[in-house]
Amino acid sequence: MGNSEDKGTIIFSYLEHRKTIGLIGMSLPFILAIGAWLFFNMGLQSSVSHYYYTPMRGVFVGLMFVIGFFLLAYRGYDRRDDITGDIAFLGAVVLALFPTTESQLCGASATVAGTIHYAGAIVFFLSLIYFSLFLFTKSSPGSTPTPQKLKRNLIFRLCAYIMIAAIILLAAYTLGPDSLCQSLSGYRPVFWLEAIAILAFGMSWFVKGEAILKD
Repeated sequence: MGNSEDKGTIIFSYLEHRKTIGLIGMSLPFILAIGAWLFFNMGLQSSVSHYYYTPMRGVFVGLMFVIGFFLLAYRGYDRRDDITGDIAFLGAVVLALFPTTESQLCGASATVAGTIHYAGAIVFFLSLIYFSLFLFTKSSPGSTPTPQKLKRNLIFRLCAYIMIAAIILLAAYTLGPDSLCQSLSGYRPVFWLEAIAILAFGMSWFVKGEAILKD
């Protein structure tokens, strides 16, 4: 009886851990944007990372560290989960500690810190894509996936593809001609693409925690 209770507690802990990561991820863009508007009367910033240069800096850095340490503490089914979580932690901490280039002007050259920030962001999101596309979709050897598991796998893959598409569009926008940047900058495309990628990451982990489509 005791072993059964211990196993149930461990499974519950894993699910709550995943759901917590997902909830923090999905809420991050909203906390920053609404907090800056509500408490400091500030409009939408050009990117999620640019909240570092607002009074919401502590919130941005703090939440990235929280997400990072939750990923560091995550233990999945095999060593790949642990390594990917550790790499994602490193990316989260790097992008939190090294701020993006402060200038929001089109054609502004990236600073050294900004370049490191972008590298950290790439490592972070590539790790999350790997989680969604290859690790979350796994099933126990010899087992047949349940109908709910198959539905969850569909969501994991969709979230991964959304993150990939957002990263590609971000690269196309930031590396594209200045005329494109100038014509679209008022719509805050970088913020929205980053927010979409973050929401997809959060949703993937939320579903992995079986908050919905539970077996």
